[in-house]
Amino acid sequence: MSQLLNIDFVSDISCPWCAIGLASLLEALERLPAAVPVSLNLQPFELNPDLPEGGQDLAEHLAQKYGSTPEQQAAARATLCQRGAAVGVEFAPEGRGRIYNTLKAHRLLHWAALEHPERQLALKQALLQACHRDRLPMDADDVLLGAVDSAGLEREQAIELLAGDQFAEAVREREAFYRQAGVNSVPTLIINQRYVITGCHPVEVLEQALGQIIATGQKA
Repeated sequence: MSQLLNIDFVSDISCPWCAIGLASLLEALERLPAAVPVSLNLQPFELNPDLPEGGQDLAEHLAQKYGSTPEQQAAARATLCQRGAAVGVEFAPEGRGRIYNTLKAHRLLHWAALEHPERQLALKQALLQACHRDRLPMDADDVLLGAVDSAGLEREQAIELLAGDQFAEAVREREAFYRQAGVNSVPTLIINQRYVITGCHPVEVLEQALGQIIATGQKA
């Protein structure tokens, strides 16, 4: 049997490059030999943990955080749409409008990993689609429950979870772990707790990197 690829994909729902990075990773994994076993773990990282309920105007947020102009933001959206289309990720051409706190979404993903790990990826993809294609408020319970339904998870359990603060501490602990390990931007891939790939790379680059890791493991 080939070496197991244990992949921790550290990302945030609100990060458009994470949506592209995840789609690119999945395509790269499909290109690997079928005999290579893969464990994909979706890990939390909040880019803006202090955003209030209701979020913030995205253009305003980007201008405050990065000093970007409307023209620069429009150019970035065009690039995102182009890169996303190459891997099947659809973005709203006009942008998202607002950016939201994503702690609730990460709590749901943590729950899915514990209760139904085989459906965590489907939940992540549904959340990313709601955020980046559908421009929905990602701190709204009805939006989050729609993603839960799409992923085939138990709605009543999710309602109970969202009503309290279950798994909030666990999510914060995971985020703190990755920050202390040196993760300060997303997406970040950590493979077999040894190899780190940061940023959003084309499918071919990821395929080559994963192939080299597999080859290195077989020689060990």
